[in-house]
Amino acid sequence: MFESLSEKLEKSFKILKGQGHITEINVAETLKEVRKALLDADVSYKIAKQFTEQVKQQALGQNVLTAVSPGQLMVKIIRDDLAELMGGEKTDLNDKGKPAIILIAGLQGSGKTTFAAKLANYLKTKRGKNPLLVAGDVYRPAAIKQLQVLGEQINVEVYTEEDNKQPVKIAKRSINYAKDNGYNVVIVDTAGRLAIDDEMMDEISSIKKTINPQETLFVVDSMTGQDAVNTAKAFNDRLDYEGVILTKLDGDTRGGAALTIRSVVNKPIKFVGIGEKIEAIDVFHPDRMADRILGMGDVVSLVEKAQEQYDEEEARKLQKKIAKNQFDFNDFLSQIKQIKKMGNVKDLAGMIPGMGKAIKDTEIDDDAFRGIEAIISSMTSEEREYPKILNGSRRKRIARGSGTDIQEVNRLIKQFNDTSKMMKMMTGGGMKKAMGMMKNMKNKQGMMHR
Repeated sequence: MFESLSEKLEKSFKILKGQGHITEINVAETLKEVRKALLDADVSYKIAKQFTEQVKQQALGQNVLTAVSPGQLMVKIIRDDLAELMGGEKTDLNDKGKPAIILIAGLQGSGKTTFAAKLANYLKTKRGKNPLLVAGDVYRPAAIKQLQVLGEQINVEVYTEEDNKQPVKIAKRSINYAKDNGYNVVIVDTAGRLAIDDEMMDEISSIKKTINPQETLFVVDSMTGQDAVNTAKAFNDRLDYEGVILTKLDGDTRGGAALTIRSVVNKPIKFVGIGEKIEAIDVFHPDRMADRILGMGDVVSLVEKAQEQYDEEEARKLQKKIAKNQFDFNDFLSQIKQIKKMGNVKDLAGMIPGMGKAIKDTEIDDDAFRGIEAIISSMTSEEREYPKILNGSRRKRIARGSGTDIQEVNRLIKQFNDTSKMMKMMTGGGMKKAMGMMKNMKNKQGMMHR
């Protein structure tokens, strides 16, 4: 995510490295490189110029403290201005209503239908809502089926009228259906087109006028760069939507859309899609995104993802087993599954300060734990429960059964033993202390960014 932009911005800051103070000359040289980095990221020339002019005025007006280098000060100014450019603070989704109605709009191929299902899953699992998905795309043959398949995956009902080719009537009747059946959020998927046209705009405008949604969300493919910004403006001129959704932000995106949509349409980015999995959706935090662009990581989001998977009752049971030296491969496998639920492994690693640059050229398989899971699955229930019985012949059998070699099995057993020792050291309230430290870190980061 934003790897190219991050690398180019880092190079621009090196101009100030070793400089004793900020001058108009060294600031101008730095911002020339910053502007080039933004233009390469598909930010429009006008916005890139405005941004660097604003940074220049702030930098020249600052007195550099002895404890802060000019380079550090410039990073701080650019970080704050990047966050402001993307909206400053996160904007919550309005899901209040009886039911709350959310209308999804966008071009064909932007990921609207997938996002509708991701949003339903998010509202169901994170906010305790009872959502209804509505199949309002009556033109694309596979659209209804796609939404039904996604709905089945997350156990959310999909309202359809497969013989009805009038999206406005479908949307209107779906609201009555939701009221009669106890759904408190209705998410209406609509048809997209390959390009903006009057017919599409008239149809989506009619739907909005008829159902009067709390939120109209415009979904845009972030990989289309500046074109995404132009499309966002055209839709906003007709729909006056409440928020933007950026999909495919985990792809080979240069970041221009994320950086400039807010300043062009004056509407917040509310969510970003960061992968193909149904859970791969994040609330957009401008300040955290600015940190990631500048290679500072995103510890707060990492902590939040960990806390979502943290079950206090399970942790207590595990702590007792560790204290009694009974931690086994079943527990080890359970911990791996919790990590996998947190998201893409490379993306998680990139949230750790300094790690983004270290792993930028490293290929990390999204299913990096597959080999470990295969080895553990090839163990008998007795071997999982009592790892000490894993002698040489048992290890050879496990290697054959898992399609790995004996070295990989030995390496996993060593990792398991090292993990057991580390977790043993954390007994006696250590796990609770660790979570407490994570919460404090989250709170401190939040205070720093206010």
